[in-house]
Parts: sequence; structure tokens; C-alpha cells
Amino acid sequence: MNTTKNFDGYAKDYTVGRPNYAAQLIDSIFNKYGLSKNSVIADIGSGTGKFSRQLLDMGSIVFSVEPNDDMRSVAETELSGYPNFHSIHGDAENTTLESGLTDFVTTAQAFHWFDVQKFRNECIRILKENGKVALIWNVRDLSDVLNQELYQIYTRYCPRFKGFSGGIVKDDPRIKDFFGGDYDYLSFDNPLFFDKDRFVARSLSGSYSLKEGDTEYKEYMDVIIDTFNRYSSDGIVKMGNSSVAYIGSII
Repeated sequence: MNTTKNFDGYAKDYTVGRPNYAAQLIDSIFNKYGLSKNSVIADIGSGTGKFSRQLLDMGSIVFSVEPNDDMRSVAETELSGYPNFHSIHGDAENTTLESGLTDFVTTAQAFHWFDVQKFRNECIRILKENGKVALIWNVRDLSDVLNQELYQIYTRYCPRFKGFSGGIVKDDPRIKDFFGGDYDYLSFDNPLFFDKDRFVARSLSGSYSLKEGDTEYKEYMDVIIDTFNRYSSDGIVKMGNSSVAYIGSII
């Protein structure tokens, strides 16, 4: 499934607007599943390296696999100071990594773009025996009235909007198919805080978002900024969010 071009021109806003994942989630993955500084991790669909950085901070060897040139270039700049960082031009169905290389495969905010069966086959190929896969998202809390309003805004202005996280839902059939129905589920509260610039960048970083030059772009931006102004306090807006992971073996 070639979705590489969906993120052309989004790298800057992605870098500014996209949040980190809950530290408790990272700690739990390492403590519960035996990862360490000696572990080799393939982070697939790694984008600008948001999640890869958190893995690198734990000391692991990370192969960040990203097909989009703009995104990968940002990651290479942002993560160049990590000796264990390896940038790979590949995708979920063809990582280009050698067989049996990795202890763990991660994909953060990207699985919903993949061909599930082809990605599963590629994970089986590159994982060591007893290796595991973690499918990870930051998931908006839809009981939060801000997220409810943003959902309506994106539905109104963005023809490609299918729902947050590409429309993926808890225990989505695609996730069950990938793991064969057997996996662990982790969830940690991870509320997000944005100033105006990061709030705007967060909206613009969505693959569905209008870009400058699109019809209704100016009106769309006016609505986004008005929403920030109405929900912010002392120049900061709080967004309800959790960091979640589905983890299991597929070999």
C-alpha cells in the first residue's frame, strides 16, 4: 500500500505539533518485555523520529524505517547525535532489513496505513525467534469537548479525514487479524498541552489536513485559531489523550 506521498510537505508541522508518548508506556514496554540497551528495535513508519528518539533514549539500537524522504530527512537531522540510530529508506511491506535482525518491531501512529498481511509477513521475516511487535498510538479522548469540536472541524473541512488515527478503534479488526487475536493491551494517560503555534501545527500535521493553497484553507485556519482562543488558558490548551500499545508475538 503506497501512502508515501500522503506526508509530502508535512514534516515541519509534524516535528512541531506531534507529541511524545507517555514515559510510563516506554518504561512498561522495556520492563515487561525484556528490552534493554542491547536490544535491536525496528521502528517502522518512523516519520520524523518522535518515537524512535524515546527508544534511543533507553539506549537501544534502533533502525528507523521511513519511506517518505521529507520525514526521513528530518529524523536524520534530529537524531544524528545518537550513535545507535540507523536511518533506513524502506516501508512496512519491504523494510530492506536483513532477516532475523530485530528483537522487537514497533510502529507508532502508522499501522493504520499498512497492508496488514504484508506487514505481518515482513515482521516475521525480520524478527528473531520469540521477537514481539508493538502497535502504538496516541489516542484522543473523545469525551473531551475540545476533541469533539476538532472532530467536527476536520469532518467539515478535510475531505480525507476518516477519524482520528486513521479511524482505528480499540481492538480494531485489523489489530486482531495482525496478532491472530492474542495480544496485550497497555494504556497510560498522556494529556497534551499546546501553545498556539504547536496547536496549529498539530492540526496541520494530520495527513488529512488542508494545505496552504487549498480551497477553504484560510477559513479552516481561522476556525482552528478561534478554537484555540476559546479553549486556552494563559496561552495553553489542554487536550485529553492516552498513549496505548498492542503487544504480542506473531511467530
